[in-house]
Amino acid sequence: MKKTRYLDHVDLRVSDLKRAHKFYGKLLPALGFTCDRSSGRWGIFYAAGGDKPEAFFGFTQDRRHQPNGTRLAFWAETREEVNRLARLVRKIGGRRLEGPEVCRAYSRGYYACFFEDPDGNKLEVCCRESPIIPG
Repeated sequence: MKKTRYLDHVDLRVSDLKRAHKFYGKLLPALGFTCDRSSGRWGIFYAAGGDKPEAFFGFTQDRRHQPNGTRLAFWAETREEVNRLARLVRKIGGRRLEGPEVCRAYSRGYYACFFEDPDGNKLEVCCRESPIIPG
């Protein structure tokens, strides 16, 4: 049986739940996580549709949270989608925005925007027009 899903969910730590919800409440629906089931204790957005349980992106408050070097990348289908999401990130308060740009060091046709959420968690939106070839 061929596997069609490789991640079930992301559970991110943030230092301020309300601030994170303002940011992710705009970003995640634009990425396809349209079903907001957040509560006062956590933020959680499910991907829409399908006949199987859907992937979700959650965040939980930890006032002592310190971001690290880990980066989470979201898939985009086209460069225009990367551009659109980069504009949204800029509008909703993403920090340290880089790109969108072609990242030839990764692979031909790798187009991405790199940014941080309000806590400094590292994120990316990328579009791959060619396979990544180890070199």
